[in-house]
Amino acid sequence: MKKQQLATLILRVVFGLIFLIHGITKFQGGISNTVGYFDSLGLPGSLAYAIAIIELVGGLLLIIGLGTRVIGGIFAVIMLGAIFSAKLSLGLLGDGVSAGYELELVFLAIGVYFVLANPINLSLDEKLSQKNR
Repeated sequence: MKKQQLATLILRVVFGLIFLIHGITKFQGGISNTVGYFDSLGLPGSLAYAIAIIELVGGLLLIIGLGTRVIGGIFAVIMLGAIFSAKLSLGLLGDGVSAGYELELVFLAIGVYFVLANPINLSLDEKLSQKNR
């Protein structure tokens, strides 16, 4: 395995793990808290369920390397939504009380990376693309 492939594998697994844990946390902490937060932003509270499920399932799919491009794109769109609906007014580094959108910006960039990157070894995407050749 080349260094670039190893770096991409590590990034994909860690990125997936972060979103998997975020999805789990939304349900463990009581999804109603997230629903209330979405409502306070003027977003439909039901969107919280969709985001939590996408984070949970998408994170798991990234870890195993299945649908990496699609999941990366979905996570990038979610991060754009988070930046523009909740974080932009706080600034890049926050307002001294709440965090800014720096983390969401990094996650957006990582999502875009996976949209553009080729499938690597040790992913189901790569294994499936080999079968289709």
